[in-house]
Amino acid sequence: MLNRLLARMEELYPEMIELRRLLHAEPELSFEEVKTPTMIADYLERLGVEVKRGVGGRGVVGYIKGGKPGKTVALRADFDALPIMEETGLPFASKNPGVMHACGHDGHTATLLVVAKALMEIRAELPGTVVLIHQFAEELAPGGAIAMIEDGCLEGVDAIYGTHLWTPIPVGEIGYREGAIMAAADRFDVTILGRGGHGASPHETVDSIAVASAVVGQLQHIVSRNVDPLKSAVISVGSFQAGGAFNVIADQAELVGTVRTFDPDVQELLIKRIEEVIQGTCAAMGASYTYSYKKGYPAVINDAVETERFVSSAQAVHPAKDIVEIEPVMGGEDFAYYLQHVPGSFFFTGAGNEAKGLTYPHHHPKFDFDERAMVIAAKGLVSAALHFLQEAKAEQPVSGQDVLKKR
Repeated sequence: MLNRLLARMEELYPEMIELRRLLHAEPELSFEEVKTPTMIADYLERLGVEVKRGVGGRGVVGYIKGGKPGKTVALRADFDALPIMEETGLPFASKNPGVMHACGHDGHTATLLVVAKALMEIRAELPGTVVLIHQFAEELAPGGAIAMIEDGCLEGVDAIYGTHLWTPIPVGEIGYREGAIMAAADRFDVTILGRGGHGASPHETVDSIAVASAVVGQLQHIVSRNVDPLKSAVISVGSFQAGGAFNVIADQAELVGTVRTFDPDVQELLIKRIEEVIQGTCAAMGASYTYSYKKGYPAVINDAVETERFVSSAQAVHPAKDIVEIEPVMGGEDFAYYLQHVPGSFFFTGAGNEAKGLTYPHHHPKFDFDERAMVIAAKGLVSAALHFLQEAKAEQPVSGQDVLKKR
């Protein structure tokens, strides 16, 4: 059965490309997806998949119920785009100005749709159920996962797998990790309140830009001097807005930044220390402030058993040398919420190709990936799902009635 599925992935590669390019040309922002979920649901229904629309708001869930009894495994793909003006020059570039699939979600969706097609073709032999979770709004907290879970997308699910097409890894490789693989992704906002005035009379003002600059500098010392060197953390200020005229000292400056952690204790320490640094700096320089901290997605923590199962299934499909244990990534992903409810594993499918110039980072206006990665991702997902269902069936206890039948 697995060999037939793998062969089918190769045969359906042209359809993956076609679907991906259609999706790429019509991107939709997080929480604004209308055409995309409709296209996904329509495609699945044409295959004969049982479909629920509007799950959690804009999500789509498909159910492939096998012809044989067994457990239930879920596969997830996200489908939202980013507020970026595309600069790839591709013939299938975004038709929506200022909106772009710059993270590979178009590829994730195309991959899972074709996986659904192949699984439907062998449904009668399938020992259990495969749930296809097509998620909206991964790029913007609070994300779509929470709402879809609350709306029942994980009901009856025993395990879940997902992947990210990842250009930092070359196409052909798969990256996995047991435990923490992606970080918690938080946001903080700071407003420094000074006293404005003429640029020629700084002694009569409290320069909010000077205060905010000092805050930015001090924030850089928190991780190096307060966090255990054996634990990972990042504090980055991504936006600094203040002033407007060359000869006016601004009375207000705004900072926006992100915090990335794996350990909840480290996260709580940074929340506290960031405000202490702001408070102390403002007190020393005569300013006041406002500070807010918003926890985003939690860390993605892969289950040990399901990660081992995934690696075993992947090695049956790909050369062992191409299945690579990777270091944790400081990016965030709301796949974390699924893993808080059911065991599973999230892996990276290499999608970069230096020879083809496909090396731009995710969220870049020129981002693109090697489309061959979709076949590799599809094989990884179907092999993991089938491996889980077959092992779960083998592990099921034999009932007394079955024993009598055997006699």
